[in-house]
Amino acid sequence: MPRDFHRSRRIEDQIQRILSEIIRVDVRDPRLSGAVITAVDVTRDLSVAKIYFTSLDPNVDGVELQSAFHSAMKFIRGRLASQLTVRAVPELRFRYDDSARRGDAMDRLIDEARAKDGGRSNEPGVNGN
Repeated sequence: MPRDFHRSRRIEDQIQRILSEIIRVDVRDPRLSGAVITAVDVTRDLSVAKIYFTSLDPNVDGVELQSAFHSAMKFIRGRLASQLTVRAVPELRFRYDDSARRGDAMDRLIDEARAKDGGRSNEPGVNGN
């Protein structure tokens, strides 16, 4: 059992590395120019790979980016097949990863809360705490 985990983890890392290179070098779709692969999860039997991606440009629409990935999927999968060291290439399922955008929103909320707090601190020893 533990050996399967290590194998799937190696395959995930390999897929992420190869896909990042394919998108950076081989894909000519300008919609994918700022795309970044953030994570890859493969099923236990290695039949499906969920590819999580985001964009370096915060103004890019995730739906449009996902559409671009679906348009280029056949090309990407073919390139992946030529470089991947498994017998059968997993089915690729692209998912937009909006964690960076959600993190930025949380940062803004925290900054706003601190500004409303008037600079008071919750640290021990400050303001009589």
